Amino acid sequence: MSKVLFVDDEEHLRLAAQQALDLAELDAECFADAEQVLSLPSRNFDGVLITDIRMPGLDGMELMRRVLEIDPEFPVVLVTGHGDVQLAVEAMRLGAYDFVEKPFASNHLIEVARRAIDKRRLTLENRALRSAAAGRDRLEARLIGRAAAMVDLRRQIRAVAATDTDVLIIGETGTGKEVAARALHAVSDRREKPFVAINCGGLPAELIESELFGHEVGAFPGALRARFGKFEHARGGAVFLDEIESMPVELQVKLLRVIQDRSIIRLGSNDPIDLDVRFIAASKADLEHEAAEGRFRSDLLYRLNVVTLRIPSVAQRAEDVPRLFSHLVTEAAIRYKRETLEVPSAVLAQVAARDWPGNVRELRNAAERFVLGLDLELSSDADPHAEAKQSSLAERVSEFERNAISAELTAQNGRLKETYEALGLSRKSLYEKMQKYGLSRSDFSEERDADGI
Repeated sequence: MSKVLFVDDEEHLRLAAQQALDLAELDAECFADAEQVLSLPSRNFDGVLITDIRMPGLDGMELMRRVLEIDPEFPVVLVTGHGDVQLAVEAMRLGAYDFVEKPFASNHLIEVARRAIDKRRLTLENRALRSAAAGRDRLEARLIGRAAAMVDLRRQIRAVAATDTDVLIIGETGTGKEVAARALHAVSDRREKPFVAINCGGLPAELIESELFGHEVGAFPGALRARFGKFEHARGGAVFLDEIESMPVELQVKLLRVIQDRSIIRLGSNDPIDLDVRFIAASKADLEHEAAEGRFRSDLLYRLNVVTLRIPSVAQRAEDVPRLFSHLVTEAAIRYKRETLEVPSAVLAQVAARDWPGNVRELRNAAERFVLGLDLELSSDADPHAEAKQSSLAERVSEFERNAISAELTAQNGRLKETYEALGLSRKSLYEKMQKYGLSRSDFSEERDADGI
């Protein structure tokens, strides 16, 4: 409930205002001097300030100035005597929301207070919407795609980002598990703090403890000076544990203790160090199976998978392939300092018709080859029998038709007239086929949908 802060050094006015605001069912708190109020207003404070201008010590004009320094949109209503009306008008020019002249009628005070509260509520709602929209922009810029699996993934990330919950990310090789982890960090409250990525399969066994926990002088031969570990470097931020399934079992025990206690002990020390981090782990393996086989600790799994995010393979988001390829081409052109290329619809159709067993990583390699003017090639691990997996000719034809329409819609940025003309279809035929294959124009237009997805 919005709060009304009322400041006046005259007790009878405070009592009258408190009674009037209480009867109007407004949450009011009255103060005898301005100093008592200064610590309350903030950019997120849901309420308004009503203050007398003439007060001993810190007066209403100075109080208003300080509050507006905190939030220029904070509604401040000034209470003024007859001789101060001109001063109140000047104050409104400087940012006051309104003023009430003494002696004021209770209903007038209530009316002004309610209008100020409505303005404050609208301001806070707009800020929340802008913040959410900015979060969506950051997220969608990192996690491209309109497929249902990607929409759901972004929804889950937005929900998790608002908490400090540890997260487990599961996905095939090349699907973008680290990209998802960085996207989660980028839209969280920890985004200004470090994101420390650790490849658990890439650390030498003899150095892994020192790398993670740090060490004191003399902890082992060659330890000539104390050293922060990666966990300490991430304080306030996030630790990303990639390929967590490859972490040695004996180290899993120590990691479990860190996650439980949120503290570490450097090698060569007995003193615990508090650790404020979010842990994000990623695995391409089925950790439940690994735990059943004794290769991964089940208690560590249960600590990590409070929330599990599953990254879809490219095969599970085939409709995103043309758009994703175009995006990767743009990225590659920037990286190689080449002119941005328009990807012909024929190329997009070719890309959409292929399987991508290497997922986004393989698709990115193809995009780089395209930018460099080289032939598009499947990686050596492509399945030569992929077509045999189609159960019928009709399914193969439907898949080809759907991919061709998706590719042309992507090339035309969702413009229907250009699309059906390029495909040699009538407008009616294109609509029918789009309906048949569950394609929406908005999925291929650069303009965002109303919900930002």
